Amino acid sequence: MTFDAQRHHASRYQVVPCPAHRRREALLHLAAVHTPSLQAGLQHALTAATDSDWQGLWVAMEGEYIRAAAWVQPLANQTAQLWLPRHNDAAAQALLSALPGWVKQQPIILCHVVLTEPWAAWEDTLIKSGMRAMATLEHRAWPCQAALAPQQPLSLRSFKALTLAEQQALLARVGEDSLDCPALRHALPVNTLLAGFQAQAASAHPQHWYWLEYQAEPIGVLLLATPSLQWSLQLMGLVPEWRGQGLGHVIIEHAQSLAGQAGARCLTLTVDEQNTPAQRVYTQAGFIQHGRERLLGWY
Repeated sequence: MTFDAQRHHASRYQVVPCPAHRRREALLHLAAVHTPSLQAGLQHALTAATDSDWQGLWVAMEGEYIRAAAWVQPLANQTAQLWLPRHNDAAAQALLSALPGWVKQQPIILCHVVLTEPWAAWEDTLIKSGMRAMATLEHRAWPCQAALAPQQPLSLRSFKALTLAEQQALLARVGEDSLDCPALRHALPVNTLLAGFQAQAASAHPQHWYWLEYQAEPIGVLLLATPSLQWSLQLMGLVPEWRGQGLGHVIIEHAQSLAGQAGARCLTLTVDEQNTPAQRVYTQAGFIQHGRERLLGWY
């Protein structure tokens, strides 16, 4: 019997894939997501979902009643996002104890979940289900203003001018011993990371993706997503031999200058709380923290 066909019993609940005729009811449970900041993302995901995506919609039943719903939303490149039940109660815990078995049978490399503060109770429940804590992420923003052009001779070259193999090799070098989400880098191959950045940028060849040249050498990358007046710094990094020489400040100055010249309202970024060198650069550049999240995953 496959995991899809069997019923997982936990306490008084039966955890099963959501029957098609109960989908609307289950989605109403999900739509009442407990974290307001995640509402827009969930609504977009629900609107864009196809019939096959609902295989990851599961419910905890008590008799004929749905007591909790959770959704493993498939993403690109064998990744997925878990949308949690509304309440962290016995029904939710029954769901979360059953879902890892199903996820392992899918072509999913990583299924992640994002928790906003306070996250301790949900994190404890998720870790009991087999998830691993991956990172604490800080969100920061810089309100765009006139920025001086960087003085140090560091050149920005079009990332799309590199072959795919060269792009992946450079990203792999930038990721070596990086303090920026090492667990995530360990869980995902570089081609999946690259595809994820492209999905966030909504383009296979974003206009403001660069490889960095300094003293005639490729030393790092600067990837910027620019879908609106709010720009996002997706990735900024250096290959190991060029770290610790003050070039991080020059790279962020380039990003600020580009955003300011384009008329963007703000430049946002996310940084691993343990990446103290990057935090120091961003603080000195005027980026203000405006929230934190906790990233966990089954992988």
